[in-house]
Amino acid sequence: MIPMKSPLMLFSKIVFILLCCFALMPSSLFGEPVKEYIKITKAGADRIPLVLRSVDVEGSKDAQYAKGIDRVIKNGLEFTGLFAILNSPMNLISGGNIYQTGKRQINFPALSSVGAEVYAGGVLKRKGSTLHMDMEVYDALTGKLLMRKLYEGKREDTRLLGHRFCDDLVRLFTGKPSIFGSKIAYVSRRNGKKEIFLAEYDGYGEVPVTRTGGLALTPALSSDGSQLAYLTYTRGRPDLQIKDLSKKTVVSVTRKGVKIDPAWRNGSTELATTFSFDGNQEIYLVRKNGSIVRRLTRDRGIDLSPSFSPDGRYMAFVSSRHGLPQVFIMDLNSGSTKRLTFKGKYNTQPAWSPVNDKIAFTSMQKNGEIDIFTVNADGTGLKQLTYRARQNEAPSWSPDGTMIVFSSSRGGASKLYVMNADGRNQRSLKLAGEQMQPCWSSFR
Repeated sequence: MIPMKSPLMLFSKIVFILLCCFALMPSSLFGEPVKEYIKITKAGADRIPLVLRSVDVEGSKDAQYAKGIDRVIKNGLEFTGLFAILNSPMNLISGGNIYQTGKRQINFPALSSVGAEVYAGGVLKRKGSTLHMDMEVYDALTGKLLMRKLYEGKREDTRLLGHRFCDDLVRLFTGKPSIFGSKIAYVSRRNGKKEIFLAEYDGYGEVPVTRTGGLALTPALSSDGSQLAYLTYTRGRPDLQIKDLSKKTVVSVTRKGVKIDPAWRNGSTELATTFSFDGNQEIYLVRKNGSIVRRLTRDRGIDLSPSFSPDGRYMAFVSSRHGLPQVFIMDLNSGSTKRLTFKGKYNTQPAWSPVNDKIAFTSMQKNGEIDIFTVNADGTGLKQLTYRARQNEAPSWSPDGTMIVFSSSRGGASKLYVMNADGRNQRSLKLAGEQMQPCWSSFR
């Protein structure tokens, strides 16, 4: 069992560490969402039984592209947790031209025999350096065509083509876009240094964002994905950096004292962070050029870890104003504040869902482990998501609000994990080194 420590000592330790260390365009043929399917995709609902036929391709020379797309689509749909992918029945195509979508006969009784409710498949053709992928989706029970779309891209765009289809399929059943194309920023520790990296939702395509040669911590992506705020300790003191990811320009906020936990306000170019230049650790609203808009909190306790509601009108944050750290909510128009968490003595790291009033946060348990919980913004619906898995920290929501990325030491080293919003389907992302402090972008 992990030795118990004083929660107040641990809260002070976290603040001290932060002070001293710092981490193809598809053309549409058909495709309106089918309303009767949208209603069955709420969190916790059973997965949709889907037969996913491998993309058909005429000629062996282009089979490599079809195999790549098949892999991308299968992995992507499984990642969402929305579909239960079934084995394809024999004699699925019972007639017609197998290499021409819309003119081949689908064996719907065979689909029903394996329990499928939905069928998806398509045909891939290459013309020069361009791939043409014609995909179709059917209601396996009625034989009704739900969607047909043509996707085009370069030969190297197999991942993009596959994800475009995945996104359209998810949108068909939920009425909203999914995670495909979104990015996760995080801190990675390698060779004794901590730098910030960016990767796609599943850990693919990792690239470094900072090269400080030392420490870069607490990355925060703006809602449009163009700006990254983070903390560095490159000049003997903690600095807040705001980087334009397209222009590669960096603004340094060099005010004296503490700078902790930047977080962007949804739908704006403003972010909140903790400063201590007035003598106390308070949360301020800052423009992306580094200038201060206004001070948000005024209390003798430590205030940090801001996170904004989807409409930007409210802010969840952590405060020690009542003794031990708890999560509070502030109305940014009136300035009124209410306490959100009461169960547990050490609740931190709030993360407001980008699509609703659900807030994830971390809570220290009696055995010293840290677990992730969710609660509604009105204080109801408290739910524990992680259990008996050592330290689970820094929750961050997917752009569609269906998943949470977080760091966990359940396997020894700190790694990134993803789970459904209700705590199901927890799995690790395959990334090199140790990772911590993830931030899932709301921009796709």
